[in-house]
Amino acid sequence: MFFRPQIDLTPQEFQSKLNESNGIVIDCRTKEECAGGTWPGAIQLDWLSGEVHEHVAQLHKSKSYFLYCRAGSRSAQAAAFLKSQGIQNAYNVGAYASITSEA
Repeated sequence: MFFRPQIDLTPQEFQSKLNESNGIVIDCRTKEECAGGTWPGAIQLDWLSGEVHEHVAQLHKSKSYFLYCRAGSRSAQAAAFLKSQGIQNAYNVGAYASITSEA
């Protein structure tokens, strides 16, 4: 049986894990998409332009990372990539609109 670690969190799980872990939020959207607003304190690393790949070596493997984008697809890919690079606590929290409506 294949075991796939959980990377997807609901908005409620995101809030809870973020509060308990003092994690880092990563916005995987483009700069143009971020112009409409971002999560407070989020780091903007555009998945489409390769910024996540460029900066992965600078991320601490022991920290928790919560990734979001416009719809959840790019952040899911980015979270899976971070896990493949040894960052165990990387989570996809989906669409920006879904987490800001819960904030």
